[in-house]
Amino acid sequence: MEIGIIGLPLVGKSTLFNLLTGASVPTGPGSEPKVHRGSAPVPDPRLDFLVSLYRPRKLTPARIEFKDLPGLDPRHSEKEARIRFLEEVRNSDALCCVVRAFNHPELPPYFGSLDPLKEFRELLAELWLADYSLVEKRLERLHAGKKKSRPEQELERHLLEKCQELLEEEKFLSQLHLTSEEEAIFINYGFLTVKPFILAVNLDESGLQGGYEGREELRREAEARGVQLVEVAAQIEMEIAALPLEEQRLFMADLGLKEPGIARLAQAAYRSLGLISFFTVGEDEVRAWPIKAGTTARRAAGKVHSDIERGFIRAEIFAYQDLERLGSPAKVREAGLLRLEGKDYVVQDGDIVHFRFKV
Repeated sequence: MEIGIIGLPLVGKSTLFNLLTGASVPTGPGSEPKVHRGSAPVPDPRLDFLVSLYRPRKLTPARIEFKDLPGLDPRHSEKEARIRFLEEVRNSDALCCVVRAFNHPELPPYFGSLDPLKEFRELLAELWLADYSLVEKRLERLHAGKKKSRPEQELERHLLEKCQELLEEEKFLSQLHLTSEEEAIFINYGFLTVKPFILAVNLDESGLQGGYEGREELRREAEARGVQLVEVAAQIEMEIAALPLEEQRLFMADLGLKEPGIARLAQAAYRSLGLISFFTVGEDEVRAWPIKAGTTARRAAGKVHSDIERGFIRAEIFAYQDLERLGSPAKVREAGLLRLEGKDYVVQDGDIVHFRFKV
């Protein structure tokens, strides 16, 4: 599961990528236009409590994959660069769109003045246009075919006409209502406007403390499109991250931040992929395991090890909330809140699981 970080030139994509993944990708003008990949830990305050309780030798948070794409310049990008960009977007499971709300004396904004809403709409227009062109070309081929088409071709034509109608209303294909037969065809196209989307607004210090022009309009646009909006201050957070831990806390407090924006961005990215976490705990390791919501116990066991999935017998499960409330596994058992679940049990976010298996 991979999230593509996209945006216009000089909006701070690579800085965000470095903060998320701990990489050291070159940033700013003149950096090489290539795709960078890395993984980021997903902050989870529940892990702090589990570590304090079990005192493990190792802590392993859930991680999520990111890729940093070269900035798209709609006015100057060559055809080949645009094709490569759209292909990387198509191969992403979700998208993080970075827009600029920071000033920099040596880096003029793309549109001459700061306009994060216009940047957001520019990127959405590129995705919309790619989908519309794909629908249009496929419909042309279907209409140019034999007069008597097969039933499956008629179904595809009807589906694409529905797509075209929605796109002509400047809506995204994520709003399309499909039958199961249509879904089987639709999924093979790799449309871009169905992907989960996060909007990351990159701020400076004045934006952190006093907001920025167009903020409410941008929020309304994101809400109308069902897009998660996260505000971050990439350059400031990079400088803070280089300080000793105690100084980091002081600077965060001065800026009125309870947690880094980059942590909220990682959490939003995790949610955008439809992921939840279950935990395995013990003296050796406390670990968060990412799974898709709706995963059964047996499939979740396969995340830990294929042998456990193959030899699955039962899962011993109790909820994180119960453990935190009662304070110890023994008290959870005494309260009758430890459960034995079978292979078809759907694992819930925060479940603490011990798998019984035999190979």
